[in-house]
Amino acid sequence: MSVQFDHTIVGCHDNRVSAEFWADILGSETGTPWGPFIPVRTANGVTFDFANVPPNITEIQPQHYAFLISEAEFDTAYAKIQRYRLEHWADPQQRGVNTINHNDGGRGVYFKDPAGHFLELITVPYGGWRE
Repeated sequence: MSVQFDHTIVGCHDNRVSAEFWADILGSETGTPWGPFIPVRTANGVTFDFANVPPNITEIQPQHYAFLISEAEFDTAYAKIQRYRLEHWADPQQRGVNTINHNDGGRGVYFKDPAGHFLELITVPYGGWRE
């Protein structure tokens, strides 16, 4: 068996709010809670398990999560980013406020989730499609 990425835990202050936000933006659904986790599964089978951090942790170390999506999915997700009135950027240095990029012939956008994690949506992988 080749190595495959299966799941990761996403720390947050309210796992329901964060999981539902991701599911909405990504056009997915939240799964059945299991223990302290609320899962959101992507089309390639990777699961993001949302878990509340301990109450004594007031600041969450932001992580970066990038998703490769279709042009149609980008249109839908970007409309939701605008509906939520989320500040978003064309690049990870947070330049190009409330704009998108057109890197590698596709489109991309960066924004934060309710816990402060950085999300990235792209329609073409970095460096373009490989033949």
